[in-house]
Amino acid sequence: MSADHAIPLHTLTLHTSAEEGATVVRCTGRLTIETSEILKTEVRPLLGNKCRVVLDLTELAQMDSTGLGALVGLYISAKRAGCELQLVNLSPRIRELLSMTNIVSLFEACGRYGSRMP
Repeated sequence: MSADHAIPLHTLTLHTSAEEGATVVRCTGRLTIETSEILKTEVRPLLGNKCRVVLDLTELAQMDSTGLGALVGLYISAKRAGCELQLVNLSPRIRELLSMTNIVSLFEACGRYGSRMP
């Protein structure tokens, strides 16, 4: 990311790394109607490669209902593949959105990075 920390309105950047038995996907930007397909396209193929995929949402600035739907879709795909999908480093705003919709309980880990991380 450049020195300018402003995140363009329709941007989602994913950085994937392998860490101790899991694939970690760091999400930066906005998970919205304009970008949710990026997340699904990049993460779905990972579900067959590892038993555990961790979405690190530390730098996720915004999520709308389409982004929420993308997470649920990935959760369903992970379960079908026999994988575990975890969310970590939720901002208070993202955690509140997941809690309000009762989706937070679907994910194994919704804590700080390192609490149950690879």
